[in-house]
Amino acid sequence: MNPLDRRQFLKAALLASGALTATSLGTARAQALKGTRVLVVGAGISGLGAARSLVNQGADVVVLEAKPHIGGRLHTDYSLGAPFEVGAGWIHGPSGQNPVKQLADAVGAKTVVTEDDDLIVFDADGEEIDAARLTKINGDWRRVLDQIDDELELEDGRSLRGAIADLAPWALDDPGVVWALSAYTEFAKGASIETLSAVYHDDDAAFPSADVVVTSGYDKILSPIAAGLDIRLSTAVTGIGYGDDGVTVTTGGGTLTADYVVCSVPLGVLKAETIAFDPPLPRAYRDNIRGLGFGSVTKIAFKFQTPFWDTETQYFGVMTEEKGRWNYWLNYRTFSPENILLGLSVGAYAPVADRMTDAAMAADALDVLRDVWGDAVGTPVQALTTHWSTDPETRGAYSFPMPGGTPSQFDELAAPVAERLFLCGEHTVFDYAGTTHGAYLSGLRAAEQIIEAAR
Repeated sequence: MNPLDRRQFLKAALLASGALTATSLGTARAQALKGTRVLVVGAGISGLGAARSLVNQGADVVVLEAKPHIGGRLHTDYSLGAPFEVGAGWIHGPSGQNPVKQLADAVGAKTVVTEDDDLIVFDADGEEIDAARLTKINGDWRRVLDQIDDELELEDGRSLRGAIADLAPWALDDPGVVWALSAYTEFAKGASIETLSAVYHDDDAAFPSADVVVTSGYDKILSPIAAGLDIRLSTAVTGIGYGDDGVTVTTGGGTLTADYVVCSVPLGVLKAETIAFDPPLPRAYRDNIRGLGFGSVTKIAFKFQTPFWDTETQYFGVMTEEKGRWNYWLNYRTFSPENILLGLSVGAYAPVADRMTDAAMAADALDVLRDVWGDAVGTPVQALTTHWSTDPETRGAYSFPMPGGTPSQFDELAAPVAERLFLCGEHTVFDYAGTTHGAYLSGLRAAEQIIEAAR
């Protein structure tokens, strides 16, 4: 699928989503699928979006979810006194066109813009970087990526780091630029620059407007989508069969049958092959699943009795010697009365952090804070952590293009399999891969594909 075709699909999906967001989530549309049985594997936002759309068309839908809660990689923990987003943390491009912004508006969600420029950065010794140097670092980071974009052909199979090493090696010797490549690029893509495609490191699409956090809790947007659906939690799927006569889905509790099946599990689960497909997925699908990257972003949230940091600054960066190690921190005090710092590990360090125990991760992250603020860093009142790459039901955070990969690897996974099996999720839409709205739109697309198949 070429870029124009992809954007035409997205435009059509957005038009379809308008009937599923702010105005009529609970209102049945035309009963095009009355009597049609559909199984949806996964209750993340893509699976829920597909299920809601199908039910609104009259289908009999059952959603099967391995976790004990809905939302998948969109999950909120309120135990700190302020929402801790275990997975998706921002609405990216919250314009009126963004269907996730429409969902947020429908439930009256409260949001706050996170200002990327509201930032203080410290070097590895804990010394604050002055404004002039920070401006130069940001400029050099952009200049390097622009050079990569200008000089590389689409067929180039180098990693982003490999291309930088060849074309702008000075950048890899500058701790500031390396920090920016990690805190900005690796965080955005959920991948290390060593494993990220140089050609497609930033070639996706975006809605306009500055990113926002949902201060009332991101998971609130799920309630109207999930309302009234037949969702069976703690139900892991082990097999999916499909053929001319319909589909079967096997769980620990038995086998269900239907006319169609939507598989919305994360790419990491597909890579692990914990679900047996019968017949096996076509070779092209298996190749694309293997060929896409699936990375991690690790979070830790510390709640302190009293703040030791500048409570009016939104972000803090730390040029840790090990790239990606707790190098970016969000200050909750800019939108909450709670004394919370949210730390991020990205790139190659994220899976390292994921494999730590909660106690070891907390100690590791506190060491970074103490490198900056010293003994002023007290003992946290509470800490929450994530471990996406070691979670057997996700095995990562979000997808990315690997060296030598192409957008078609994402888009080809969106094609129906034998007009019975339909894949969805952020890994099936290149333009919005790694985003909540990409996942949601892919679920709407899967529903529309079933409507077409049933005609």
